[in-house]
Amino acid sequence: MATLHVLYFASLRDAAGVDSETVDHDGDLHALYLALQTKHGFALPVDRLRVATDGAFARWDEVAG
Repeated sequence: MATLHVLYFASLRDAAGVDSETVDHDGDLHALYLALQTKHGFALPVDRLRVATDGAFARWDEVAG
């Protein structure tokens, strides 16, 4: 299990109601987004979003942490 600091931008920030949060997650980035989508009610599907880890764009099938 990894502790991750998630930053939100644009509509995801608006939906989450926060700029960032710390989460514990064990799995790939796609699974992380699905968990956060359920938690915050994000409307955008994963194929409409970009993800980055440590300041560099990543693929959704990469492991977080």
